[in-house]
Amino acid sequence: MSIYQKIAKIGLNYFSKATLFKYGFNLSPMYKRSTGKIITVSEDLLNITIKIPLSYKNRNYVNSIFGGSLFAAVDPIPMIQLMNIIGDDYVIWDKHAEIFFKRPAKEDVYAEFTYEQEELEDIKNRVIRENEIEIIKTTRVTNSNKSIIFCEVKKTIYVANKSFYKEKIKRRKIKV
Repeated sequence: MSIYQKIAKIGLNYFSKATLFKYGFNLSPMYKRSTGKIITVSEDLLNITIKIPLSYKNRNYVNSIFGGSLFAAVDPIPMIQLMNIIGDDYVIWDKHAEIFFKRPAKEDVYAEFTYEQEELEDIKNRVIRENEIEIIKTTRVTNSNKSIIFCEVKKTIYVANKSFYKEKIKRRKIKV
């Protein structure tokens, strides 16, 4: 269990999951360095919005937001969001990520992360049938009114039945 998971476990005695998600990310050194900031989290964690302000901390050589800051601010959200929504019966890992730059971000930018109930049911049902699956989540980084797309981040997320995953790891160790 990571230090973040331990803090979250204790924090749930005092705060809602949504409050912990928002302030846990915003206060963590790991996320602060990305220059992103979570601005809204729905109570059910299905909808999260972040802001990446253009500042001296992330401005690159050509006065736009450094691509690494855009990626780092978006990167951890879909996986950790899913972990917190579907619970401890699953193993969830980031497997692959790609960023596609569309235009320089020379203003504050935003990204929204959404899971639909139907999507979550589909994930759970597929894991029941297949034991392990991969899903792809695409996040667009836009201006405040969503009329300009600065980049898209595609994340491949691995989801497995926890007992299946443990057995799979055990089998790997025996073969080595």
